[in-house]
Amino acid sequence: QVHVVESGGGLVQPGGSLRLSCAASGTIFGINAMGWYRQAPGKTRELVAAITWSGTTNYADSVKGRFIISRDNAKNTAYLQMNSLKPEDTAVYYCNVRGTSVRIGSYYQFDSWGQGTQVTVSS
Repeated sequence: QVHVVESGGGLVQPGGSLRLSCAASGTIFGINAMGWYRQAPGKTRELVAAITWSGTTNYADSVKGRFIISRDNAKNTAYLQMNSLKPEDTAVYYCNVRGTSVRIGSYYQFDSWGQGTQVTVSS
C-alpha cells in the first residue's frame, strides 16, 4: 500500500510564495511520475505540474514561469514552488503518485492520491 501526504498549504497574499511538499511512503518499488493537481470550488480538478523520475516536467499554461516542480528521488518526495501567486490560484492542491509497488514478491502498478492541502491567495 502506498500512502501520499501533502504539506505546505496556507494563506498568502497576492504576489507571495508558497512551497508544497508531497511525500510517498509504503511498499514502493519505483515511482514513474509525481504530479500536482488542483481543484477550486465549482471547478473540475486540473493538472498543475508533473515530473517524471528522470526529471521531465510538464506545466499548465496558467502557471508556466511562476511555479516550479522538483523531486528528491531518494526521499520519494516532490515539491511545488509557487511564486507570484494570484487569487485564481486558490484551490485545494492534490498530489498524485504513479509507480510500482512490491508485496510478497509480486509487483503491482499503483496510482495514489493524497488528501489535499488548501492554498488560499487573498489580501
